[in-house]
Amino acid sequence: MERNLLSILMRRRLAERNRDAIELAAVQKMEVIGSTEGYTFDDGSDHDDVTKIFVGGGRQGIHYIEFEYVKNGQLESGVHLGVRYRGFTETFEINHLNNEHLESVEGYYDYGSGYIQGLQFKTNFRVSELIGYDEGTKFSLSVKGKRIIGFHGYMKERKIISLGGYFSWIHPRKMEAKGSKGGNQWDDGTNNDGVTKIHVRGGVEGIQYIKFDYVRKSGQHINGSIHGLSGSGFTQTFEIDHLNNEHLVCVEGYYDDESGVIQALQFKTNIKNSELLGYKKGKKFSLVDKRKKIVGFHGYADKNLNSLGAYFTTVSPTKSECYGSSKGIYWDDGVFDFIRTVYVSSNVMNVRCIKFHYYNRAVAVRQHGWNSIVEEDGEKEFELDYPNELITSVEGTMKSFSRSEIRISSLTFKTSKGRTSTTIGIASGTKFLLASKGCAVVGFYGRHDDRDLVAIGAYFSPLPPPTAEKLQAQGGNQGDSWDDGVFEGVRKLYVGQSKNCVAFLKVVYDSNTQVVIGEDHGNKTLFEVKEYELEYPSEYITAVDGCYNKVNGTEVEVITMLRIQTNKRTSIPVGCESNSSFVLKKEGYKIVGFHGKASNMINQLGVHVVPLTE
Repeated sequence: MERNLLSILMRRRLAERNRDAIELAAVQKMEVIGSTEGYTFDDGSDHDDVTKIFVGGGRQGIHYIEFEYVKNGQLESGVHLGVRYRGFTETFEINHLNNEHLESVEGYYDYGSGYIQGLQFKTNFRVSELIGYDEGTKFSLSVKGKRIIGFHGYMKERKIISLGGYFSWIHPRKMEAKGSKGGNQWDDGTNNDGVTKIHVRGGVEGIQYIKFDYVRKSGQHINGSIHGLSGSGFTQTFEIDHLNNEHLVCVEGYYDDESGVIQALQFKTNIKNSELLGYKKGKKFSLVDKRKKIVGFHGYADKNLNSLGAYFTTVSPTKSECYGSSKGIYWDDGVFDFIRTVYVSSNVMNVRCIKFHYYNRAVAVRQHGWNSIVEEDGEKEFELDYPNELITSVEGTMKSFSRSEIRISSLTFKTSKGRTSTTIGIASGTKFLLASKGCAVVGFYGRHDDRDLVAIGAYFSPLPPPTAEKLQAQGGNQGDSWDDGVFEGVRKLYVGQSKNCVAFLKVVYDSNTQVVIGEDHGNKTLFEVKEYELEYPSEYITAVDGCYNKVNGTEVEVITMLRIQTNKRTSIPVGCESNSSFVLKKEGYKIVGFHGKASNMINQLGVHVVPLTE
């Protein structure tokens, strides 16, 4: 009887997995919204992503649209729909190379004229401006957990009268299991929207079993299977409030090579961290992927939990309400990895101009409002300790100067390190707050007129788990500050010297298996630039030691010598030793980024470190 029951359970589990696999593989066609009394167009579903959208329109609505797609890295154009009349023409680009994809289309359909009046496109990173008019009945093309890969619809009299889409699942990324491969392999799958509860049973030998409860993309709650066996010891649970946008972003733990058993686990969401469940014994490991959430787990287990891996998917940024006027010129910066600096100019009445220095592998500058900073109060600068400090909220006020004239009168920024900027402008009028629990600002949008900032809103993304630590830079206090940021690891370094100091530094990093070439710091000279290539990922930098001193032609100290230490070797020093020496190192950590100051030489050097994992 037990064998029959086990056989039934196994068949049921296999049927569920087969159903999930079919569901994940299928392309879903969403029927058109609008009229079908015309001739059809169909771009098909044989695409990987949408990359660019061209929309033209006039008084009667949308009369031209064209989609550009990508398939196996090659760009493909869809059907040219309609005719370009006089009127407006807008282009919306989607950066598929940065994992951006189209999630939904919202629009307005007028049953009187039979034409689509307006369209708005939303990706996992940003939202376009409404292209056209918000007249008629609002509609939406979207499927939770899926992306749009193609379009179809109807046309009549060379105008767009209906639109439908093809949808495909957003496939999670599998991170291999950490630990040993003893025991039986298990896999909870990826057809989930998130993790809702974690059950951990542990004892003297380590973690005995683990169980995850999930919420499906359909909203259905799933009680997961137990992986491992229960023995004497402790049982602890960790709950995640997915209804309030809380999700699991990281798992850290320890496993013992000798026994092959996971010893301890700690879970981190975008809002809170669990206690360390178990014992701090063995090698430390981490399951984390920047700006992604965990939607499933896999691994090996027998009498105990032997290993643990995870599935990650992108978390779409959320867009706040835009506070201020509905008039003026609309602007939208989109979403970036970090915000480095904010500049705001104002007068005694209101905010005139705002400028942001964003970072997405390179600095991007965006400015909105009056471009002159010669104001009564001048320009105020708020610089963040990039990449370790993020803007978490913006407080502001908006003031009405007439029935139809609203302007932003003040702004105040708060960060993840508890810092608050000075209030820029005059805090008068109606207060507003841009904030989202457990999230950081990753971009701004709003409106401005010819001279002033009249509205502002923000994009929010979950705060990353605080894993990296910034070690203080050593050397002189002259030169321009620079910071390469935090990466997965270092692949290569270029170090150049002048006659008596280190004059040049450039680092090549790894980010999610992609090569990222850092910026040049200092200047190359006639002396040779030494190249140090690491056997990445098995080799990593554990320490950098060096010297600094005043040299001919400098009033303050500069770096005179650098030497790289890895887990496998020590480099030959570049430069000359001097009286003041330093070591950039933290036991049990590896270097994953550099920062410092530079002029025509390297004045100061510091590092970012993360705990060593497997």
